[in-house]
Amino acid sequence: MEFNEKLKELRSSRGLTQEELAEALFVSRTAVSKWESGRGYPSIDSLKEISTFFSVTIDELLSGEKLVSIAKKENKSNIQSLCSILIGFIDLFHFLLIVLPLYPNSMKGYIASVNLLSYTETSVFNRMVYWGLFFLLMGTGVAEVIVTQLKIEKVYKMVIVFSMLLGIVAVLFLALTGETYATALAFLLLVVKAGLYIKGR
Repeated sequence: MEFNEKLKELRSSRGLTQEELAEALFVSRTAVSKWESGRGYPSIDSLKEISTFFSVTIDELLSGEKLVSIAKKENKSNIQSLCSILIGFIDLFHFLLIVLPLYPNSMKGYIASVNLLSYTETSVFNRMVYWGLFFLLMGTGVAEVIVTQLKIEKVYKMVIVFSMLLGIVAVLFLALTGETYATALAFLLLVVKAGLYIKGR
């Protein structure tokens, strides 16, 4: 007997509706409906809840092979979520390009390294572009973390593409304006972000 049939049988034996079972397991009625129709399987945590609620073992509910498959799928999903959150934090780290002394500034005949707040050796336009790019990247980082937590996959894909393009534009613009140290840091952040994205997918 398949899992969906076993679950339906167990629920019926208790005289429960799908909605009542969903409430008991702290899941949505849609989730229970999906499990009983064979369109999906519960998470490991939900399986434990089902096992406890009906006083059966997990082995009685699922074959070992299917259990391993669910565990692998859940593990992959957890890695993707972790990588997505880390990508968001990498984008937030672009504030380092504002506060670290990465920009050369002439002071009394000497060249000193200053942060973006004190940087005056480049044009106003360049400074405005730097601020715009860095704030956009930090905002994108916040959006990535929120969208990952809400599990909105389609929106996340758009946000990550925007983040990657913005990171490339930042590196190129910093390189074209001759900001060596800032370019190196922006490039490092971009490489780490790309690595996390590849690892997560």
